[in-house]
Amino acid sequence: MKKLHVLTLAALVAASSAAIAHGDEEHAKPRKFDPAKVEATDFGQEGNPKKVARTIKVDMADSMRFTPADVTVKRGETVKFVVHNGGQVLHEMVLGTKKAIAEHAELMKKFPDMEHSDPNMAHVKPGKSGEIVWQFTKAGEFQFACLQPGHFEAGMVGKVTVK
Repeated sequence: MKKLHVLTLAALVAASSAAIAHGDEEHAKPRKFDPAKVEATDFGQEGNPKKVARTIKVDMADSMRFTPADVTVKRGETVKFVVHNGGQVLHEMVLGTKKAIAEHAELMKKFPDMEHSDPNMAHVKPGKSGEIVWQFTKAGEFQFACLQPGHFEAGMVGKVTVK
């Protein structure tokens, strides 16, 4: 379902000459949680902000690194990531499976101005902070990455281990 959503979105963006650039909107504002719109994925689902068990601060830098780059959470835990961009360029944090992150990165190469704002991502302008509230419903190893053009390829990737 998520893959279909991304592919459909890419087709719509490609067809629209008035597409807004990936970073032109303010995506760092917290999302309004709507339980009716929560979709289960292979790496969890949007979390209820009222059920956050812990907050994890993540810094993004122009050195194309996340700090911390490795995070461990418990299966079923709802985590709030507070993502700060200490750099001078737009960065983002996108949660997903290794496969989904790689596919999204390839899509971003083809459509670098793609506009999207899903609950598993935060686009953060320089000097600003954003949030992701996520419930990790399945055990395994997952990734987070910055999919701005060139950032993923430069190694701006982190790991989430769910036990």
